[in-house]
Amino acid sequence: MATGELKENRDQPDNSDDPLVGDEPKKHRAKRGVPSGLWLRCDDCGETVFRKTVAENMSVCPVCGYHMYLSAADRIHYLLDEGTFEEWDGNLIPADPLEFFDKKAYAERVVAEQKRTGLRDAAITGTGMIRARRVAVGVTDSAFIMGSMGSVVGERLARLIERATEQNLPLVIVSGSGGGARMHEGILSLMQMAKVSAALARYDEAGGLFISVLTNPTMGGVAASFASLGDLVFAEPKALIGFAGPRTIKATIRLELPEGFQTSEFLLEHGYIDRIVKRADMKSEIARAIDYCGK
Repeated sequence: MATGELKENRDQPDNSDDPLVGDEPKKHRAKRGVPSGLWLRCDDCGETVFRKTVAENMSVCPVCGYHMYLSAADRIHYLLDEGTFEEWDGNLIPADPLEFFDKKAYAERVVAEQKRTGLRDAAITGTGMIRARRVAVGVTDSAFIMGSMGSVVGERLARLIERATEQNLPLVIVSGSGGGARMHEGILSLMQMAKVSAALARYDEAGGLFISVLTNPTMGGVAASFASLGDLVFAEPKALIGFAGPRTIKATIRLELPEGFQTSEFLLEHGYIDRIVKRADMKSEIARAIDYCGK
C-alpha cells in the first residue's frame, strides 16, 4: 500500500509553481519600467543617448559630436576657472513699460520664465579668470524667452563693456540668442542694439580685445549687432547663425538655399567667422587668443 501511494504521488504533476495552488495565490512582481528622463535623442544624428553621458561630455552628443543646448550657468562653469566668477548687475530685472499682452501679460511671462529657468533675464555678466587671465564675460541664454535682447539684457551688456573699458580687460561674450530684439518691449528693445554697439565702439577705441563666441542659435538683432562685431569671432560646430531663419528667407526670395546655409561651417567658408572651436577646446582657445593679442 505504501509503495502504491508513493507511485501514485510520483505520477502526479508538479504544480508547485502554479500561483493558484496552495493556501494563497503567489503574487506576481510588477514589471519595472524605465525611469523617464534617463535618455534623450540627438537632434542631429537621431541616436538615443544616455543623458548622464551627455552631461559629462559638456552636453555634446557622444555619437556625432553635435553641440546641444547648454545653460548660461554651465557655460560660465566650463569657460572660467573654478570659483573665480563674480556677477555684475545681477539685481537688474525687466519692467513692462508697454504693458504688453499676447497670450499672457508680459509681466506674468517674465515671472514664469524666471521661475522656470532660475534666471532674472536672458543674460549673465560679470568677471572671472580664464586660465588665470582676468576677463569681462557675458553669456546669453536661449532658455529665457529665446535669449531675446530686452532692456535688461542690453543694459547688462553695455555696463559689462564699459567696465571692461575702464579696467582694460579682455571681453568675451557668448551668444546663445535665437529671439533677436524682444518684441514685448517694442522700440526700447531695438535701441539696445545701438547702445551695445556704441559701447563696443568706445571699447575698441580704447584698444580692447573683444572675442565673440557664437553658439546655436545666434539670430536676429543679436547677430546683427554685438555678436558680429568681435575682433575675433569663434563659433561652435553646426551652430545656426544669421538674421532671419532659413525658412523665412527661402519663402521670401523663393530660391533654393545652398546646402548648410547659415551654419558655422558655411559662414567660416564665406569669411563671416574666424574659427570653429569645439566646446571642450573653447577655454584654451580663448586663453591662447588673449596671449597672442598681448592682453
